[in-house]
Amino acid sequence: MRLRLCAPLAIAAFVSFLLGSAESLAQNAYVAAGGFSQIVGVLDTATNTLIARIPDCCGPFRIAAIPGGSRVYVTQTFPAPTTVNVIDTATNEVIAKIPLIQPGDLAAKPDGSRVYVTGAGTDFAGAVSVIATATNGVIATIPVSAASGIAVTPDGSKVYVSANPVSVINTATNRVVASIPISATGAVAVTPDGSKVYIAGSVGLYVIDTATNAVTATIPLGVNDVAVSPDGSKVYVTGLLAGQRFAGVSVIDAATNVVIATVDGFLSAATLAVTPDGGKLYVTDPSPDVIGVIDTATNAVTGYIFGLDNPVDVSIPGPLVFAGTPGTANCIGQSVSALAQGFGGLNAAAVTLGFSSVGALQDAIMAFCGR
Repeated sequence: MRLRLCAPLAIAAFVSFLLGSAESLAQNAYVAAGGFSQIVGVLDTATNTLIARIPDCCGPFRIAAIPGGSRVYVTQTFPAPTTVNVIDTATNEVIAKIPLIQPGDLAAKPDGSRVYVTGAGTDFAGAVSVIATATNGVIATIPVSAASGIAVTPDGSKVYVSANPVSVINTATNRVVASIPISATGAVAVTPDGSKVYIAGSVGLYVIDTATNAVTATIPLGVNDVAVSPDGSKVYVTGLLAGQRFAGVSVIDAATNVVIATVDGFLSAATLAVTPDGGKLYVTDPSPDVIGVIDTATNAVTGYIFGLDNPVDVSIPGPLVFAGTPGTANCIGQSVSALAQGFGGLNAAAVTLGFSSVGALQDAIMAFCGR
């Protein structure tokens, strides 16, 4: 469910985020609250306050903001018909409801052009639905085994789907190109350089080499959710802490796969998201109805945000990444071509990604490419 950027692109991409996409929006976190209120909460990460409530109606379950933060996609799991609801963050209004069978987890491509949703197919086997964000239409349905968690690689070329077995999807063809024979039916996260995938399974956290799709390590701990720091040095996991009765956050050294710290102060730490600068973690804790805020420099809880009933998932939009390679002669051309293809034109790309005009989008591409 969480998107991470490769390290060489992170700084340039963050510049483009600041200059372009969602130009007037602050850095917000979006929380699916599945209790009696059935809303999506908007958190200001600068002040750690609840600044808006979006009436989403009926069973928000998982949530994903596209890079740049112009749209938020929320799976509605009840009542029927189940849907993926689309929120325009400029107005905090639901602008579309996309019918899907039993939608589960979501993940967005780094360029914001596609959202991938796990769920059931027409025969109630597993499936991944591909949503084009420009039209909010389902453009492909990919059969997989019973799908659960999902993540997209930083270059946007592959999607990893946790199941038994794990499925690897080629985003160019929307076909499963590899299966990894493990039972992993939980959360998925990819390292910023795209070299490793972390997938929750019944025996712990699997570490997978994306070049070979081989399991290189299994870290023995309970996992509810997983996220990787923007610099790739740490992996954050919610789950039951060793020797304790309650779920908290484990901090793993990504180089050694060793737990180097644990953070308590939660009853049922469920899902988490890290800010683009890597400075804070936001952790949903449904039992006491709070979102905890962790300072990643000290691995300490610095506060709690109240006001949302049963917060079950949280998403923080990452920087928008264009297709070109910064610093190369054809970066702008590659980026423009990919946007035109992915969104059906630059006008549609600008609208979908929250730019005020095509010119503003072009300025962001130039900043991204270093021009």
